[in-house]
Amino acid sequence: MKTLIALAVLGIAASAGATPSGEILMPSTDIQPYKVLHLNIDAFLRTQDENNGTRKGPMSMLGPTIGVLPTKKIQAETGFDLMYQGDKSLDNNPLYLHGKVGTPEKSLADWSPALAVGGYNIGTKNGATNQDIVYGVVARTFPKIGRLSAGYYGGNGAVLRDEQGHIANNGVLLSWDRAMNEVSDKLKFAVDYQSGQSLAGSTNLGCSWAFSKKTSALLGYDIWNNRAVAGKNTFTLQVDIDL
Repeated sequence: MKTLIALAVLGIAASAGATPSGEILMPSTDIQPYKVLHLNIDAFLRTQDENNGTRKGPMSMLGPTIGVLPTKKIQAETGFDLMYQGDKSLDNNPLYLHGKVGTPEKSLADWSPALAVGGYNIGTKNGATNQDIVYGVVARTFPKIGRLSAGYYGGNGAVLRDEQGHIANNGVLLSWDRAMNEVSDKLKFAVDYQSGQSLAGSTNLGCSWAFSKKTSALLGYDIWNNRAVAGKNTFTLQVDIDL
């Protein structure tokens, strides 16, 4: 495990890092193949006005991710996002880094699950954007059920707080996803959950459609755990392209 964490940190330091390969918002055990450059374009639109009658602007992020290890049993990715949230103090520092290292299912033995450790939302503005979230996730795919994932995350308590200013910088990660082959092998459903009362906590539901082997789009709905901090719920549209 120490070796995996060290590789993840090296990946982050070597280059800019993006939202990690994931479900809807939660990071997954998926990792970009070696030298495959991936581009994600994500948008989040508010569904309601805030309690004061105003509506927060849309959030958007854009960034590349690339696989950086040539081995099959141990894989790694790194990248970066430019994230805009409609807040001038944050948007003046839009760069967020990420990195991840892990092993795919059955890579160690026939029974072995997928494992991944990494970090994301590594911001550049101290006390504002440096959420500095690190996590570990384990996943296993079951016939007819789909893939189940579970993990844990922790981040910078100076930034990840609730509406009363209390530290809320850790929590569990849970997700389910499944390719709906009964309908089409291009269709996939997913649900993921991050506990916690900070900006990071949410329940997310979505479905994606693969237009080709290199291009897919996801439509989802995000239920934020603490709307006093994160704002009202959002619709999300995410486009993923392998270059």
